[in-house]
Amino acid sequence: METVDEVVQRLDADGYAIVEGLIPRDEALAIGVELRRLLDGVPEGRNFFEGFHTRRLYAIYAKTRILDSLTLHPLVLGSLERVLGPHFQLSGPTGIEIGPGEEQQILHRDEDIYPVPRPHPQLVTNVMWAFDDFTEANGATRVIPGSQHMVEQPPDDAPMVFAEMPAGSAMIYVGSVWHGGGANTTGRTRLGAAIEYAVGWLRQQENHLVSVTPDIMRTLPKRLRELLGYNIYPPFVGYVDGRHPERVLET
Repeated sequence: METVDEVVQRLDADGYAIVEGLIPRDEALAIGVELRRLLDGVPEGRNFFEGFHTRRLYAIYAKTRILDSLTLHPLVLGSLERVLGPHFQLSGPTGIEIGPGEEQQILHRDEDIYPVPRPHPQLVTNVMWAFDDFTEANGATRVIPGSQHMVEQPPDDAPMVFAEMPAGSAMIYVGSVWHGGGANTTGRTRLGAAIEYAVGWLRQQENHLVSVTPDIMRTLPKRLRELLGYNIYPPFVGYVDGRHPERVLET
């Protein structure tokens, strides 16, 4: 298995790093079964960006514990600390099931939702976990290697790769790299989960403090609670009534 140093070197050079076999295949397939159960009845996307043949599962940590251990995976957190610094948080985790007939997503940068002038340090890093085999045919993510170093959108002829990987693998990629979901030309769905992290001083995409109730929060590992928002960005960003937000859960 890759080390944190190796992952960070690849993120610096290419903007993404695929780590195969990060969890056992059987575990990945079992997670997929649970996520598909939760996706049952979820409508397909509302616009071209979400995908008209793609289903997305939001508020994951309010609905299941199935991704908790992946969210806290040591290789992932170790790499994130090197890229984002010691104070980061969960931003917009989403289960993504790309269905047959889905078209390729437009190329984009995940960090572009934040109006921060460039150049700037990395603000966002995403981890795409594969619960099916990801192939070019079923919608593996398209990535332009090295494009995190570009200020403007890469030219149309920029070299592109497909993040093909077996179930149980993960692709870590920085928020400044240009990428987009692939088209699914097969007859089967392709399931993954994009667990996005961001620096601690930015607002999270999903408001976990609203979606995850205090009763659920009290059952979670302390590190996961911190990532969900019960934390402080030093010296005191995020306090509640002048105190650390963890104190709220003690009442």
